[in-house]
Amino acid sequence: MRWFGNTLVSFPVARDGLSVIESLAPHGDSPPLHVHHTEDEVFHLVSGRLTLKVGDEELELAAGETALGPKGVPHTYRVDSEQARWLVVTTGGDFEAFVQAASRPAEHPGLPAPAGPPTPEAQRELGELAGRFAIELVGPPLA
Repeated sequence: MRWFGNTLVSFPVARDGLSVIESLAPHGDSPPLHVHHTEDEVFHLVSGRLTLKVGDEELELAAGETALGPKGVPHTYRVDSEQARWLVVTTGGDFEAFVQAASRPAEHPGLPAPAGPPTPEAQRELGELAGRFAIELVGPPLA
């Protein structure tokens, strides 16, 4: 298990370019609007509620629902419930490698202590790291 920002992630499947990443995140968690240039990103919500922004469309997902963030299309999400747990499925390995590189080992099996908004320097560093894995940060998180 690893902490990726304010999210607890694990990698139940990481083999031959197929990645399944399980994420648990707190209310309000939202990454910057971003584009995956090499991989589609499939979201399957296990518990909680998410708003998923894909292009100009906003989808409200409840437990058991699945949605696609196609490669080349800007997308992000926001956790609308107290917590949400979901699976992300990608093929190719870029997103998994990015999450591994941008995360740190979890000190316990729960969520990390909440961190405030990233500094401009941290945002720049995250954008540079994402770029190495064919991911481009193109806008702010969902408010």
